[in-house]
Amino acid sequence: MSESSAGTPAPRQEPRRVLLTVHTGRHDIVELARTSAARLHAAGIVVRVLDDEAEDLAIPGAEVVAADATAAEGAEIVMVFGGDGTFLRAAELARYSDAALMGVNLGRVGFLAETEPEAVEETLLAIERCEYSVEERLALDVDVLDGDGAVVGGTWALNEVSVEKAERSRVLDVVLAIDGRPLTSFGCDGVLCATPTGSTAYAFSAGGPVVWPDVEALLLVPSNAHALFARPLVTSPNSVLTVAVPADGNRSRVSADGRRFVEVPDGGRVDVRRADHPVRIARVHASTFGDRLVAKFGLPVRGFRDARHAGPGHELFTSRNVLTRDVVTPGGTVDGIPATEVSGAGSHDDA
Repeated sequence: MSESSAGTPAPRQEPRRVLLTVHTGRHDIVELARTSAARLHAAGIVVRVLDDEAEDLAIPGAEVVAADATAAEGAEIVMVFGGDGTFLRAAELARYSDAALMGVNLGRVGFLAETEPEAVEETLLAIERCEYSVEERLALDVDVLDGDGAVVGGTWALNEVSVEKAERSRVLDVVLAIDGRPLTSFGCDGVLCATPTGSTAYAFSAGGPVVWPDVEALLLVPSNAHALFARPLVTSPNSVLTVAVPADGNRSRVSADGRRFVEVPDGGRVDVRRADHPVRIARVHASTFGDRLVAKFGLPVRGFRDARHAGPGHELFTSRNVLTRDVVTPGGTVDGIPATEVSGAGSHDDA
């Protein structure tokens, strides 16, 4: 008589998990996180929160985990409520897991976020139905070496690594090398090694190019260099970027995403290369990176004369300017003031 499988219990399926990381300093963000958690819970998804945020969030039935490298283990999504700073913190937590980051922008610009607050319901529905795609973003690995070439520290970055002076009153002398070959030297405030994702962050402010995130490349951008040849460079994604600091120069340190810091020894160097582990970012909406540039910076897309006639803000395809939380329209108001009375009628920006 053959053995029957009838009555054999089916393998138990692990519940889906979503880790929330929240800027708990604002009441409106906390409330949005709570309502989102309630909807995920109703859909049968386990909501996980960090132990240092659990008390402020007070989400019933939430799974509480330590805010360390194991926080995102077993999670499908790390959902971020806040600005790019909160997103970068979440990237640290998801670094060595398979979880994908999904951001709700509640900051000023929010280049890394996927959605705005008014579209949260649509985003939650996409999570419930697994109707999202995942992008893999190039990240950086960093080695800090002493004068003898021994590795004495290291870190990683999603946006950029900044080799910067430790004393503001002095210039930082550096020697740059690509793939082990010396390229140039100069005095500066610092040198940025950035990813395409970070091209619209610190590197952008320092005069670097905007690079589409699906381009595989590394960027090297000098900051306030005292040199004629100090242009931003774009290299192969497989290159090793080296910033060496002479022993008799200014003290320096490494800043990774503005969150992790490593001191550089006197006469040491910093090697930056592509990381083995990319950062995974979940996307729901079909908008391109170009669409995101237009929306975040309020770029005119109808031509100079049309833009002048139609009035500032007309070019945005969303209902508002995501930088200012407002739209200036002909004859309209800005924070209750007639647009014609606002100085610099071509733009309106939050302080």
